[in-house]
Amino acid sequence: MSAPVAIIMGSRSDWPVLRHAADMLDGLGVAYEAKVVSAHRTPERMYAFAKGAKAAGFQVIIAGAGGAAHLPGMTASLTDLPVLGVPIESKALKGMDSLLSIVQMPGGVPVGTLAIGEPGARNAGLMAARILALADPALAERVAAFAAQQTASVSEAVE
Repeated sequence: MSAPVAIIMGSRSDWPVLRHAADMLDGLGVAYEAKVVSAHRTPERMYAFAKGAKAAGFQVIIAGAGGAAHLPGMTASLTDLPVLGVPIESKALKGMDSLLSIVQMPGGVPVGTLAIGEPGARNAGLMAARILALADPALAERVAAFAAQQTASVSEAVE
C-alpha cells in the first residue's frame, strides 16, 4: 500500500513550511509522499497527480501554495479526496493573498484551509491524521495520546 497522505507544493521553496506537516505525520506514524506540483508551471503534472491520486492510494492531500495559491483549489476540483490547503507566507502580502486565494473557493469545491505558514502546516498534518484515524483505531489512539501529551505539557502555574 502506498502512503495515505500526499504533501504537494508549488515549489521546493515551500518545503521549509510544509515539512512541519511531514514532521507531524512522522510523529504520529503516518506515511506520506512529498511532491512539487505547480498549478502554474507544471499544470499537466498537477492534472495527472490530482486525477490519479485516489488510484495511487492517497486518502488525503495536503497542498501548500503561496501568492495566487491555485494549487489547493485546482487539485480539489480534480479529485474527490479531501484537500487541506496551507497558505505559504508571501513577501508582498505576508500570506494574506495565499490565505484568501485558498479559503475563497466556490461552493462545491471544498478545500479545508488552515492558518498561514508553520502553524497551518502542523495543523494540516494533524488534521490529515485525524481524518485517517476515523478508519484506523491504532492511529486514533496515537492521535488521542498526542492530544493528552499536549494538554499535560501546559502547566497551571505561572512560574
